[in-house]
Amino acid sequence: MSTTDLVLYDYWRSSACYRVRIALNLKGLAYTLRPVHLLKDGGEQHADAYREVNPQEVVPTLVDGQRVVRQSLAIVEYLDETRPQEPLLPPVPRDRAHVRGLAQLVACDIHPLNNLRVMQYLERELGAVQDARERWTRHWIEVGFRAFEAMLDADAATGEFCHGDTPGLADACLIPQVYNANRFGVDMTPYPMIGAINERCLALPAFDAARPERQPGAA
Repeated sequence: MSTTDLVLYDYWRSSACYRVRIALNLKGLAYTLRPVHLLKDGGEQHADAYREVNPQEVVPTLVDGQRVVRQSLAIVEYLDETRPQEPLLPPVPRDRAHVRGLAQLVACDIHPLNNLRVMQYLERELGAVQDARERWTRHWIEVGFRAFEAMLDADAATGEFCHGDTPGLADACLIPQVYNANRFGVDMTPYPMIGAINERCLALPAFDAARPERQPGAA
């Protein structure tokens, strides 16, 4: 199966896209980025052509030959199953469940409450001013990070990274959320384990190359 068939529909600042870029890089897979600007012209994700690729009108979307895979965690696990080299999940079911739990804490509990669609709804439909929207964002990141930090601290398998000494799925989800936390001015002092893992990850080429500011269209 040729990795050159992989096409990622991507927005440079989307944390969901960011986590998929990390996963692709950790697995050493070649891929083509196809930028979808979420703000330009009212949002390119709403265009008819993209809606045919992803009826949800969100990013990321991965195209693998004739297959189309949507939702970031589904994409990452699909890549892990179809390209098993450099696995992103541990081999033991109990450990896989723990790593998935960490990943879903970010992808299902924190991120959906502060993504672009939610911010736009708060502004346009509920009249929330920028300060209120940013306080909302910080609150839900802090709630999630308190739990994430506690889960890391309680697990004997926590090592240099979220699980052991090799980065994987949980790290691919965590680091984009730390980027968002820094962007919105979250005080990271209460989360020393998260901060240390973030520093270690960003020192690795796979994470460094996935940074939002290094992507096409970054402003």
